[in-house]
Amino acid sequence: MSTQAPSFLENVTYDELTIGRKASMTRTLTKEDISLFATVSGDLNPSHLDEAYAKSDMFQGIVGHGMWSGSLISAVLGNTLPGPGTVYLEQDIKFRKQVRVDDSITITVTVREKPYGRKPAVVFDCLGTNQNGETVIEGTATVLASVEKIRQLRPELPDVDIRRHDRYDAIIQSCKNLAPVRTAFVHPVSADGIKACSDAVNNDLISPILIGPRARIEAAAKEAGVDISTWEMMDVEHSHAAAVRAVELAASEKVQAIMKGSLHTDELLSPIVAATSGLRTEMRLSHVFVMDVPTYHKLLFVTDAGVNIAPDLAGKADICRNAINFWRAVSPEDREPKVAILAAVETINAKMPSTLDAAALCKMADRGQITGGIIDGPLAFDNAISKKAAAEKGIVSKVAGDPDILVVPGIESGNILVKQLSFLSHADGAGIVLGARVPIILNSRADSVRAKLLSCAMATLLVDARRKGKVK
Repeated sequence: MSTQAPSFLENVTYDELTIGRKASMTRTLTKEDISLFATVSGDLNPSHLDEAYAKSDMFQGIVGHGMWSGSLISAVLGNTLPGPGTVYLEQDIKFRKQVRVDDSITITVTVREKPYGRKPAVVFDCLGTNQNGETVIEGTATVLASVEKIRQLRPELPDVDIRRHDRYDAIIQSCKNLAPVRTAFVHPVSADGIKACSDAVNNDLISPILIGPRARIEAAAKEAGVDISTWEMMDVEHSHAAAVRAVELAASEKVQAIMKGSLHTDELLSPIVAATSGLRTEMRLSHVFVMDVPTYHKLLFVTDAGVNIAPDLAGKADICRNAINFWRAVSPEDREPKVAILAAVETINAKMPSTLDAAALCKMADRGQITGGIIDGPLAFDNAISKKAAAEKGIVSKVAGDPDILVVPGIESGNILVKQLSFLSHADGAGIVLGARVPIILNSRADSVRAKLLSCAMATLLVDARRKGKVK
């Protein structure tokens, strides 16, 4: 029998209601239900939201809001019996047993009486039981039933995404016992930049050296309301000089990371890629966005959407190597990351160079030229990110539907993808440049403070992994 909801809502009029007539609905409580109910109601009781607290209270774990169950009574009355046109007058509820995540609650309302002289008032008995047949809620409801027949299309409710940042919080917490990273903050002359730096300092992620014009830095700190009197500062004339000084400090191992302030990316990177910088390695520089996407089941690394404009095959190989090395450095999991090489299509097309590069990268991985990851491509974005989409196209892959790293064809497609995830999917994105002897924290002026803090945390984890010899 089909369980699909009817496309229309139709009421039972007052005259049609008979004593003993019943209607029911079943709903399973999810974590998302609890979060949404807390958001709408404003009830932030930690018994419903804080796992650690809830384990120590009388219920020994997270329980649903009592009125979540009560709201199901309203749903039956408003949707089915009596249905559209119902007006609530009174509700008496007794809560008999707590409701936990994954409990399935069946609400049944039964016409108890139609009080004489109060037409069109109707009294209902209300009962809620769980999947074990135990009563969790009971009581009575008094409503006004419509005296006219009402039949309307069932409205479509909007899709709602719960914006969770459990991964973000876990990353910040994972840095708590690590030493702050000595960081050259280049040309920090904006209030937002100083605020982000202050947050990173307060979370013991970095120990900054501010490099730039002293007067402008102090003015930015005053605007931000941040006391920088205990922070080290190097007074230089302009942004280019600040970038050069930061490179000198990194090359002499006086700082372990470089962070971009209010200057252009090419101005920051130019002295780093210079042959005499002392920061060059055998790898080319590449950028990785670490995206905490609420609708994806784990962190998603996107590369390169910030440095290499149109990389050739050799460049893409380095981009893959950098991203794999970075993932292994910052991930708590002891496994090989899954790398999806993106293109517009999932088949090799001689007229689309990105598909040829993807195939070549996979063969390079087969021959040991790229190691440490499981690589597959070309994959279009839909079948890279969705197992269902991959299955529908007959793609058999260890990567499709579960990638850790997305390698984009070029900077334009990567930039569009990252900004879509940030502005439409509400993702936080950390930005790190890899391939130099120190990580380069590369934030955009449009990034949130959370994103900037996440970038600092990623740099801290990378520096610690290198210190411990976990990665190169």
